[in-house]
This record gives sequence, structure tokens and C-alpha cells, in this order.
Amino acid sequence: MRVAVLSIGDELLSGEVVDTNASHIADRLFQAGGRVARHLTVPDDAQEIEAALKELGERSDAVIVTGGLGPTPDDLTAEAAARAAGTELELSPEALLHLDLFAQRISGGLHPSNRRQALLPKGCALIPNPLGTACGFVVRVGRADCFFMPGVPYEMERMLEDTVLPKLRERLPAGWQRVTLKLFGIAEAAIAELLEGAIPPESPVQLAYCVKFPEIHLILRAKESDASFLQQAAGELRRRLSSYLIAEDREGMDDRLALLLRESGLTLSLAESCTGGMIAARITAMAGSSAYFLEGNVTYSNEAKSRMLKVPAALIAEHGAVSAEVARAMAVGAREAAGTDLALSVTGIAGPDGGSPDKPVGTVYLALADQGSCRVERFNFQGDRARVRSITCFTALDWLRRYLLARETTPGRG
Repeated sequence: MRVAVLSIGDELLSGEVVDTNASHIADRLFQAGGRVARHLTVPDDAQEIEAALKELGERSDAVIVTGGLGPTPDDLTAEAAARAAGTELELSPEALLHLDLFAQRISGGLHPSNRRQALLPKGCALIPNPLGTACGFVVRVGRADCFFMPGVPYEMERMLEDTVLPKLRERLPAGWQRVTLKLFGIAEAAIAELLEGAIPPESPVQLAYCVKFPEIHLILRAKESDASFLQQAAGELRRRLSSYLIAEDREGMDDRLALLLRESGLTLSLAESCTGGMIAARITAMAGSSAYFLEGNVTYSNEAKSRMLKVPAALIAEHGAVSAEVARAMAVGAREAAGTDLALSVTGIAGPDGGSPDKPVGTVYLALADQGSCRVERFNFQGDRARVRSITCFTALDWLRRYLLARETTPGRG
């Protein structure tokens, strides 16, 4: 079955908006047993949309279309779809009722401009939209069934799962299964070396590398009939890469860390300088984090480090704010001020200015203090300011993860 994707919107072609819809559709279609054969992006222009639909309709069995179903004058998809299908627009009572009920629930009444969202190609089948105003629809163009959905990602994703994929699965072969292993702290070349011989050449399991800074994802795929081979291969990769495996599939490292913190019963505080609260933001993004995260301090200036964390001014003057000594004092001070079991501190030079020959841009110190000790380490990260801050944040979270995992396996500690 040949499936195409058509994305509509000036904002996609100008780079103002990243087309996450297309990647999501490709991902879900692959898991269902299909594959996107072609992807086009066109502007909010009725003639361009019509031409693209006719072209794809002649060469595809199905076309999944997103965008251009809103209430504004530049939303021209329904009009172009009608022309491509050789029909005309008509008011859909069902779509109008949906609009009216949705508007009453959200804002108390339907705005006149929204009525145009009920003008759909004559004879089309509706795709329900439980999360937004615009119903989707299905029309035939050429030899293809064309499925039209709004461009709002969370609306599109729900409609894809509820209606479009079930329709397509009726015509797709058996699906594929996939396992995604998410790694941090190891380079691709080193991964390849560790995995040499892990998956025999005759295995039905496919392995792909995907860099998603600062993580590396290993994606294993196999047909549903080869699920046992997939699980066997995934188990072997987990064993070989256990030190660097931070999460799997739709789970992220933040999810794993949150679980470890809850299970440990330990409390945590933070002292951040160059990351400016990024670490605290990720920790508190996890539901239930109030059970273990007590407070975070963004001590950006030297004065703040001294006032809030009791870091001696003389220590900063002697060693510099970016130093092992100050990172240690920040972690110890944060732990004592908050009364937590653990405290993590970070201080560094994110750039683009502020570096020196002995401490260039990208120099970062992390410190982790517990009741009996304080570990400090220097890192030299590469990249611009955003990348240095991002990998610093990620490394700090990984430190916590490794500390908690080591604590679980230490005799006498539970």
C-alpha cells in the first residue's frame, strides 16, 4: 500500500513552525505495518494544494493531509479538496453541530467566522475531532482515499489514532514492532564497537542509530512475526550497554530519575549557576516531584552564592566562581540550607564570552553532596551556549541517576 503525506501551511515553508505532524504520521504508520512513500509540503494556496492532491492521488493508495482547516481566509484546504475531487463545497449539518456544541462548551457561543469550517466537500465522510473545532473529512482523489485533518498536533494525533489508522490497518500488511534504547555518555563509534556481533547478519531484526542531542537512540525493528528475535536482540543490547542506558521507548531519563528518587525516599535540593534553573525545571516537570524535591537556588552572581549558600567570598576570590572548590561549597551549602539528603550544584562558563586559557568556554564543574561526602568533577563541553547548558543539565541528571542506581546495589543500603 502506497501512502503519501501532504503538509499544508506557509509557516512550514518559512521555517517558522517545525512540521512534527509528518514525522509523527510516519512513525505511527510504520508501527502499523506501512511506510510513507512520499511527503510534500505546499503553501496556503488553493491551486498549489489542488495540484498536489491530484498528483499524489494518481500515484498513491492513500494520502494523509494536515493543515488549512481553520476559520481564517488563508485556510483553503477544503475548497482545494473539493476541486481536486471534482465536487463542490456544501454546508455539513453534522460538522456545524459539532462546531456549535464545541463552542458552547469552550466559549459560550459560535463565532460567525467558525461557520466556514462546516463547508466541506459534498459527499465526504467526516473524521471526528474531539479536541478542536475542525472536523476532518475523507474524499476520493484519483485512486487515493485522502484523509484531511487539522494541523494542530494534539488534535491531529488523536484523529489519526481514533479514525485514520484503523481505516488504513484494514489494508496494511502485518505491522512491525520496535524497541528504542536511549543512551547517554557514549559516542556512536564506541557503541558500534560494543555491539560487534550482537545481532547476527541473518537476524530479521533491523538496527538503526539516531542522534538526538545529547542522547543517542538505538532503534530495533522487526515484523510482528519475528517478535521473539526482537526481544532477544534488545536483551543483548541492554546487557552490553547497561552503563549508558537511560531510558527506553516513549520513556525519558526524567521519568526514570523520578522513579528512582521516589523509590529511594531521599530528598534533593539544587544550586545552579550557568544552567539558570534548567535542572529544577526538568525535575519539577515530573508529577509528584514535591515528594523528593524541596528547593532550588539559582545563584548566578558571586554575591548570591555567598548570601544564599554561604560560599565564602574569599574562596571565590582565590579559586574563581567556576572551580571545584566553589562547586563543592555550593552543594554543601545548598544541602545544609534545605536540610535535604542530597544536593547537586553546577557552575560553569556557557559562553560565548568569559573563557580563559585554563578555563575555556564549556568548562563546567558539577558537585553532588550527601550526608558523608561530596563528589566534584570538571567537564569540558563543546558547542554554543545553548548546547553547553543543555548537556550540563543532562549530565547533572545522569549523575543523580547513577548515584541512585549505585546506592541500590550497595550492600547495607536500600
